Amino acid sequence: MDTKHIHISDYDYPLPQERIAKFPIQERDHSRLLVYEHGNVSEDVFYNLPSHLPSKALMVFNNTKVIQARIHFRKDTGALIEVFLLEPAFPADYERMFQTTGHCSWLCLVGNLKKWKEGVLSRTISVRKQAVTLTVAKRDACGTSHRVDFEWDGDNVTFADILDAAGELPIPPYLNRKTEESDKTTYQTVYSKIKGSVAAPTAGLHFTENVLAALDAHGIEREELTLHVGAGTFRPVKSEEIGSHEMHTEYVSVRLETIERLIAHEGQAIAVGTTSVRTLESLYYMGLRLSANPGLTEGQLHIDQWEPYEVEATLSPVDALCAVRDYLVRNGLPSLHSSTRIIIAPGYEYKIVKMLVTNFHQPQSTLLLLVSAFVNGDWRKIYDYALAHDFRFLSYGDSSLLIP
Repeated sequence: MDTKHIHISDYDYPLPQERIAKFPIQERDHSRLLVYEHGNVSEDVFYNLPSHLPSKALMVFNNTKVIQARIHFRKDTGALIEVFLLEPAFPADYERMFQTTGHCSWLCLVGNLKKWKEGVLSRTISVRKQAVTLTVAKRDACGTSHRVDFEWDGDNVTFADILDAAGELPIPPYLNRKTEESDKTTYQTVYSKIKGSVAAPTAGLHFTENVLAALDAHGIEREELTLHVGAGTFRPVKSEEIGSHEMHTEYVSVRLETIERLIAHEGQAIAVGTTSVRTLESLYYMGLRLSANPGLTEGQLHIDQWEPYEVEATLSPVDALCAVRDYLVRNGLPSLHSSTRIIIAPGYEYKIVKMLVTNFHQPQSTLLLLVSAFVNGDWRKIYDYALAHDFRFLSYGDSSLLIP
């Protein structure tokens, strides 16, 4: 069947509310680990993950950091307005955005939009013991989002300071609870570094410094890349066929050294999480495009939703990665900065990812489609086992290691 004609209803399963983990277990690496290896299912504890992996393999992590993307304002009428940051508009670069002072603009979702038709909203916050006035003005609509202008006073107060003082961590909506102080720690990976996500790359939440040290001791090499997870990761597939579903854009950054390490490992990697998968597999198609058109700029390397299904994959993974490496070296770039809307579903042929560490995903979701494509359609065996053996599901739930 053509991938675009896949019926999302074929990727449904019963998920009772009580199986959704509302909070993580006390020790991250004591979560349960389902191991799917060549069609066989077994289970273990997450801290034993290294023993299931081949030594000298390359494991790739997403080092994005979740920002406190929800900011609330109250109008004079008493109406509560929520501004949810999606992606930077000006400055458009994430790193520059968080260091900017005085003013900036974001594309945002606006909660209680009908109560904020015009005018500015403001609130006073405390940043390093100084009172700072923060104001927002809503501009043009961009689909379901709006451009929102932020302005604030205060000496040397950056937008990162603003978010730390006024923002709230955006835990997933399916947890059906308010953000708690503990989420600021538990909803970040221990290796998170680069601010920009509005959702955590949750497969990484199980890792601890002890597990990372055990990976090193087992001879597993580690590399990091960055994909800033967007709110679209929670967007349900509402169309009957997935061909009508619009994927969201997510921004990626991969260092030259990471590309070189992937080449040294013959273009093969163990991905931690679906975000690492999306980045690594998008790299292949960026390399494919650069091989045919070496003069492209970073802005021309965006991977569209259906591109992998519409072009002929004529290069080996190593050759595609070499094209990306040569592009970076030729242009004196230390990192590749681009974006992707790739959808990975049954019919997709994986190029770089050979093993996957991931959590258990929502029914009828694009992430479940990605998993199904990875295990050659055998996802029901995995999920039936997890449901029958009381595994915990979704962001704060248990983990799995998938080896097709």
